[in-house]
Amino acid sequence: MPRLLEDRVVLITGAGQGVGRGIALACARAGARVVVTEKIEETGRSVAREISDRGGIAHFAACDVTHRAEVDSAIAAALDHFGRLDALVHNATSDRSPLPDAIEDVDAGLLAEHVSVALRGAYYCAQAGFPPLRETRGQLVILTSPAGIEGAALLPLYSAVKAGQRAFVKSLSKEWGPQGVRVNAISPLASTPAMVRAFEADPALQKQLESLTPLGRIGDPELDVGSAATLLLSDGSRYITGQTWVIDGGRFTGL
Repeated sequence: MPRLLEDRVVLITGAGQGVGRGIALACARAGARVVVTEKIEETGRSVAREISDRGGIAHFAACDVTHRAEVDSAIAAALDHFGRLDALVHNATSDRSPLPDAIEDVDAGLLAEHVSVALRGAYYCAQAGFPPLRETRGQLVILTSPAGIEGAALLPLYSAVKAGQRAFVKSLSKEWGPQGVRVNAISPLASTPAMVRAFEADPALQKQLESLTPLGRIGDPELDVGSAATLLLSDGSRYITGQTWVIDGGRFTGL
């Protein structure tokens, strides 16, 4: 991969597994110095070590995005360790995100959990990250979902907060654009630990999903989603803001 992010500093939330890990690995491979943040220290440190073992540069910072003080601390760690922040990728999601629930069965606690990670976490990342991103004319990227574009049966709350993230991205792109800061979203379809567990529980589900995807396969978090993320974070997309990049092998082809 071309080193599109040479010497840039990229902080990624929820980078201990799945798509977050894939983006972290791809950014490091593209030359970025990566701040791996994760609320589970063991998995976060594991990804940071994996980057180092591959010859990249990474620093781990513990962060639960539902707590503003921890978001502030992670960004401060990036600045202390690397001296700047060029991109902040908010990938963290609720552990309950992929679990199906009919609307009549969900309670206010589940709603609060979705909102706290997807929306409040995005707000914390944006508010805390803006000053250093303004200094570097950097970029905020938020991981949304196809569910936030077209909805998903039995995922009403997850779909709602993911749609809210897209509106947040569009609004911030208009607010921050005049100051040189870009804001975009990524909507991926990629293999995650939660998806693997779902496929193990229902083997037919994988074939069904693959049959609905024109490219006929589930995306790889690093090679497919992560590689695309490096393009979005690079100068090659310097005139793109307020957009949602749908990286899903053609699964969603609507407007």
